Amino acid sequence: MKALLLKEYMNLEVTDFPEPEIGPEDILVRVRACGICGSDIHGIDGSTGRRIPPLVMGHEAAGVVAKLGSQVEGWAEGDRITFDSMISCGKCDFCTSGHRNLCNNRMVLGVSCGDYRRHGAFAEYVAVPARICYKLPDALPYEHAALIEAVSVAVHAVDITPVRLGDTAVVVGAGMIGLLTIQAAINAGCTTVFAIDLDDAKLALAKKLGAADGFNPKHCDAAAEVVKRTGGKGADIVLEAVGATEPVKTALAAVRKGGTVTLIGNITPKIELNLQSVVTREVRLQGTCGSNGEYPACIDLLVTGRIKVNEIISAKVSLDDAPSAFNRLYNHEPNLMKVIVQP
Repeated sequence: MKALLLKEYMNLEVTDFPEPEIGPEDILVRVRACGICGSDIHGIDGSTGRRIPPLVMGHEAAGVVAKLGSQVEGWAEGDRITFDSMISCGKCDFCTSGHRNLCNNRMVLGVSCGDYRRHGAFAEYVAVPARICYKLPDALPYEHAALIEAVSVAVHAVDITPVRLGDTAVVVGAGMIGLLTIQAAINAGCTTVFAIDLDDAKLALAKKLGAADGFNPKHCDAAAEVVKRTGGKGADIVLEAVGATEPVKTALAAVRKGGTVTLIGNITPKIELNLQSVVTREVRLQGTCGSNGEYPACIDLLVTGRIKVNEIISAKVSLDDAPSAFNRLYNHEPNLMKVIVQP
């Protein structure tokens, strides 16, 4: 089969690659669409330590069942399918207690980090355990279905955040996850959602997708604007979708006393934190990791149009054109958001 291989850092090549072998509980998927994630972009230069070459990346995907393992039931060849990016073991304490995103033995598709190497879906075929798979309705295009993984990250982040009807929320970072989080917060009952980002074009898209307003820290004190718009109180919840010191500082400055800051982004392993601001104002800091069973709800949200992804998709490219797309994203081409690879 053909696959997009990270042969070495900053060197992506479309090459012949062995078709994945499947075990008795696995499904071989013919990939129809796979999104280029920000973590893939950050990973190709070695800065994250989670894309050690050689590796076939890709974890946001959808396709068609090509082959079934001998013990797989409830599926047939030709079924439309998507799957979680995290491969949980199904046996550890976290899995059996309903927290499979915290699985002690989890692996992520398209990741190699020293502990394991799991080739992903920038390829014609990928093998995944049946237990992490979900059937797709005919009404959902493959390129939209490929974003269910990203939608699930946003929905899970909002789901574990204490949201009350009528709350005011702030989303720091209006990249793809941030834009999806804005929509998830609105669906959860937040009546006002503000967006904060350094890119005016992203803020414009955030407002198109439901944000009440957007603030650019290059042009104003974004947190102060949020406090001003909330009568001097601050937002009830803030969801931080970047994962660096300055955006986290902004998140803490924008939240009210007793409010919650949910941390989604993690592009940097360490940040500086104003501990006194957290402690003396009794702010709740909540981490969030992946998703935990939200896929069926996310499929419904996409099919019904409650969460929109078409506006986020900037381009669709072939596998052969994928290296060029990676280069464009890595170099921050203006107005290029989500690129879908169609093997």
